[in-house]
Amino acid sequence: MSLFVQAFVTLLVIFDPLAAIPIFLTLTRSQDQVARRRTARISVLVAAGIVAVFAVLGNGLLDALGISLQALQVAGGVLLALIALDLLKADCARNRAGAESGAVAFVPLGTPLLAGPGAIAATMLYMEKATGVSAVLEVALALAAALILTWLTLRFSAVIGRLLKDNGLNLVTRVMGLLAAAMAVQLVAGAVQYWMRWGVA
Repeated sequence: MSLFVQAFVTLLVIFDPLAAIPIFLTLTRSQDQVARRRTARISVLVAAGIVAVFAVLGNGLLDALGISLQALQVAGGVLLALIALDLLKADCARNRAGAESGAVAFVPLGTPLLAGPGAIAATMLYMEKATGVSAVLEVALALAAALILTWLTLRFSAVIGRLLKDNGLNLVTRVMGLLAAAMAVQLVAGAVQYWMRWGVA
């Protein structure tokens, strides 16, 4: 496969916009349609900005700060675990959505839900593999395509929300909370496994 296809498929799987729908709908529950669309747009733009910065400056920035990719992975896992606790308590997530309706586009939607350690690490990896201007453009276009598809999914998430209704949304939200907790454990476990094998840098 071309570098574009590889990067696009990988990033789309990591962004996983379909899995983000229940979380997005819960955190924007108190918002009207216009505000929800704005939240979807801002969250994707925040994710795009974070991933783009790490794609260009990632390795140098982490080295300058003395932070390893595994440390970033653990931090993302902890944040994701906190989100998972809120999702497992749907009322808590709903109350937070009402209280911080303007902030959820940045945290937790923009990061770490979309621009998490996985997306950052994958983008950095493909940028390292890209040799030449054309290859770099392929990775950039793949990232843009994955983000646009993610935005479109969140943009029309209200339709899915109407199909799920309250009981369905609460059920899916709790299931997603359980999956998010498992993802958080996996992120931390992956970093610990790396440190046990190679040592802490």
